Amino acid sequence: MVEKAGTRADAAHPGAAYLAQVKAKRLMNFIMLVVFLALLGAGFHTADSRNAGGFWDGIGNVWDFPSAMFGEAIARAAMMPGYLVKYLPSLIETINIAAASTLLGAVLGLVLSLLVTRGLAPVPLLVGPLRRVLDILRAVPEIVIALVLIFMLGGGPVPAMIAIALHTVGALGKLFSEVNENASLKPVEGLASVGATWTQRMWLGVIPQVAPNYLSYALLRFEINIRASAILGFVGAGGIGYDLRNTMSWGVGKYDEAAAIFILLFLTIVLVDQLSSILRNHLTNGMSSAEVKL
Repeated sequence: MVEKAGTRADAAHPGAAYLAQVKAKRLMNFIMLVVFLALLGAGFHTADSRNAGGFWDGIGNVWDFPSAMFGEAIARAAMMPGYLVKYLPSLIETINIAAASTLLGAVLGLVLSLLVTRGLAPVPLLVGPLRRVLDILRAVPEIVIALVLIFMLGGGPVPAMIAIALHTVGALGKLFSEVNENASLKPVEGLASVGATWTQRMWLGVIPQVAPNYLSYALLRFEINIRASAILGFVGAGGIGYDLRNTMSWGVGKYDEAAAIFILLFLTIVLVDQLSSILRNHLTNGMSSAEVKL
């Protein structure tokens, strides 16, 4: 009788249980927000207390560098075209580093993604260890790898390319493996029934299905690698980042050249972003049209 009474009460008030769940969810979200703000405040206090100068003491100087840089750039605006031409070769070197590392990382990431995708891997026992390798490559920042390689190989674009390529392998390998999991296995099974090797099954049965997604992720990673190669120039890895570090270290008198470098980087990122967006949209629309025809 008690259970029936409870059932009747729930039926009479169908929204009561929902309102209770909403209240519980709101309470949990509020608790998580309070914990997040507490951790944020504690972390900021610790960082400020251990900082050499103190955040609140130096916050008033935050606009000193931008004002000095743009002030010199405006005062010497007539020299800006010459600076743009001067640092264009360094920009091309930075783009070359990003392109080479993206291509190498994408190829290795593609191979590893096929080796770690469950249902496609030729050796299932290696799926777990290879996934941990990809995790390690993603976890270690490019600048850490670059510093180690610069110590071993010396400064230049080669350490930057290797460092970015290794990080790209970890990132794209993870993304490509998730794409592979959504591929249809029917072509793979059909190729296996006629005696195709594992390489042939992957090349003819899987890659054609997911190639547009591969290219889309690779183009997105290329944008990221351009910024990464510019940052690595600060630690002596070559490219336009190295020139930017030199112009900024000179202090007043070189800020106009630093402004020219920032303009080059900004224009490059915008151009690459627009071209990548156009290509990704073309690939996505092309893939959708092919699926509709099928």
